Amino acid sequence: MLRHVTAGVDGSAESLAAAHWAAREALRRGVSLRIAHAWQWHPHPAASVPMDRTQREWAEETLDRTAAGVRAAHPGLRVVDQLVSDSPTAAVLAAAGDAELLVLGSRGLSGVAGFVLGSVSQRVVARSSLPVVLVRAGETAAGEHLPAADGMSPEEIPASPYRDVVLGLDPRRPCDELIEFAFASARRCGAPLHVVHAFRTAAADGPEGRLDPASGPELLAAHERTVVASLRQWCEKFPEVSVTETVAEGRAATELVRASTGAALVVVGRRTRNSPLGTHIGPVTHAVLHHVGCPVAVVPHA
Repeated sequence: MLRHVTAGVDGSAESLAAAHWAAREALRRGVSLRIAHAWQWHPHPAASVPMDRTQREWAEETLDRTAAGVRAAHPGLRVVDQLVSDSPTAAVLAAAGDAELLVLGSRGLSGVAGFVLGSVSQRVVARSSLPVVLVRAGETAAGEHLPAADGMSPEEIPASPYRDVVLGLDPRRPCDELIEFAFASARRCGAPLHVVHAFRTAAADGPEGRLDPASGPELLAAHERTVVASLRQWCEKFPEVSVTETVAEGRAATELVRASTGAALVVVGRRTRNSPLGTHIGPVTHAVLHHVGCPVAVVPHA
């Protein structure tokens, strides 16, 4: 089986942006791209289906149009398209198969509000055994880079430096899959890695970000040492990655959203565990997916 990245598409602007992001990531990884589109016959077709098309014909046209656009934009990439007759969630998970990564579009409220998770995206993220990247409409190759210098042509944008990859880290439960994904992503792009850790004091009842003046510096320094220790082996494994750490007292989601401003990618984790209430993605990851504007990678881990 050829190594590949899978993108799930549905004809929306969000899924088109996701397909092109997935194509760029496939090129960075040196793998092929699989574009999958799900369709199911319905007695009451969606309004987007033309009167002179069957639902299957419209699904085929949607997939062909998306795949053709990706092939035209990325002529050196091997692209395989796949039409799946199943529910969207099941189809996307099945099409991903043994992919290295699954990429989906996600609706954005605005440039500030970030993602609104649809039921398909949320279910896929909660159930996928693969890392899932969610991309919103308007995400382009230029957005992954720092502003181009005056006089630089669009073709030269990939030569400008990449924006940061941001990793949300809880050193109390360090996860190899999560940390390695972030370091490897930064290395592929030649991007700096910004590691963010936020902690809450046991008796924190004052304004967020305020530490007891008597114990604050020592507590902050202890958390900083723990973060550095958690990253040491990964810095040695990826010596070419420039790493900075931000450690702050506060809510993890708030600090990650703040750090994501101007980032190329935010990487967060999702614990794979059984729950009486079913699968879930965790409160921090859920908040990040709703409020971060750049692509977000959710990495499942034990």
